[in-house]
Amino acid sequence: MYSWLSSIAILLLGAGITAHPGLVVPGATWTDTSENVIQAHGGGFLKAGSTYYWYGEDKSHNSGLFKAVSCYSSPDMITWTRHNDALTPISGTSISTSNIVERPKVIYNTKNSEYVMWFHSDTSDYGAAMVGVATSKTPCGPYAYKSSWRPLGSESRDMGLFLEDNATAYLLYASDNNLNLKISQLDADYHNVSAQVNAISGSNLEAPGIIKRNGIYYLFASHTSSWAPNPNKYFTASSLSSAFSPEADIAPPATRTYFSQNTYDMPLGSDAIYIGDRWRPSLLGSSRYMWFPLSWSSGAPQIVNADVWKLNITAGTYSVMTGTTYEAESGILSGNATRLNDPSFSGGTAIGYLGNGGTLTLTVQGTAAAHWVALYYANGDPSSWRNMTVSVNGRSSVVVDQPDTGGGNVILSVPVQLKFRRGSNTLTFASGQSNYAGDLDKIIVY
Repeated sequence: MYSWLSSIAILLLGAGITAHPGLVVPGATWTDTSENVIQAHGGGFLKAGSTYYWYGEDKSHNSGLFKAVSCYSSPDMITWTRHNDALTPISGTSISTSNIVERPKVIYNTKNSEYVMWFHSDTSDYGAAMVGVATSKTPCGPYAYKSSWRPLGSESRDMGLFLEDNATAYLLYASDNNLNLKISQLDADYHNVSAQVNAISGSNLEAPGIIKRNGIYYLFASHTSSWAPNPNKYFTASSLSSAFSPEADIAPPATRTYFSQNTYDMPLGSDAIYIGDRWRPSLLGSSRYMWFPLSWSSGAPQIVNADVWKLNITAGTYSVMTGTTYEAESGILSGNATRLNDPSFSGGTAIGYLGNGGTLTLTVQGTAAAHWVALYYANGDPSSWRNMTVSVNGRSSVVVDQPDTGGGNVILSVPVQLKFRRGSNTLTFASGQSNYAGDLDKIIVY
């Protein structure tokens, strides 16, 4: 879219993001300029002048029902300030607190000097399957709700918008019980659809977004697996009314797009930013944002799996940060902790049975500062989150969540920010926890 525990202290993993200019840490908690956790899930982005706006679902009440569409602004896509809510519930309408409002996307209508918000509008059982529209004269509104309906009489659930350079706008939407992904042109006011221009039949796609690059349209979307992640795909076409190519992967399929789902795709120079959500249905307000560089260096769009990366939105560039790797098997094992051998692990070995008495101690080097540390692990429990405690130099532990990785030999990483002293630091993993953590493959200190 275009044209972004008694002695255990729970760490706000993203508190340092805004303190390090330009850094993006996928999966970390992201806080705004008031140090509150950003609530903008299923988000959409808009640039107005030199300011970027981020709209999304406020899930702080840990429910799928509608609380608010939030609005944040930023000069650099990194440091975000929350403003008034862009859209709030209206009793007795299709956007009440007992309804669903998801995936808000905003585009600017030059003809009417008006900001137009589209969103998935639904009942709590997802039976209504509609779009909703609201408008405002300012980026953060508040937006005036117009109505909800089925576009051209067809169901619409997950949706996105695409704005052409000539100001023609399109709705991308999962239709017909998510069986067919449709593309319909909007009218001149962007208040309704005027005609369907394409459909990918039998595709079972949702969470769509489009980037136009060198005259080619790249459609990004996930398949349908409820809140669980799946391998997101891309398709290409020479025009929005032309047949799209067969699907292809944007990341290794086993990673299920690094446990994320597409929500927005933003051009960045000759590349792009993949903006996704790591949904946590049992605790929706703690769902995390998964932003990655999307590179065409291989000739096809591929996610760059960066633990920590630097974004320069003005220059349209990114750079991947480098760190120091420490293999888990190089540490000291205690209790039930056991070496596990499998070719999927870095160096062929990981440490399992951490927790419930099993611990691992690693010695790492650092400076007298906060460091981002990526924990590479495997959690083969289907749809089950584990966690791991980490203690630095004998201080109180912090807890790092570990979503399922999709298999015991599939490796993902999760970030944690830790305060080190200069020189050697002792990290102890899984101490004081009765549950089993994921199998630890390695860590990378940034």
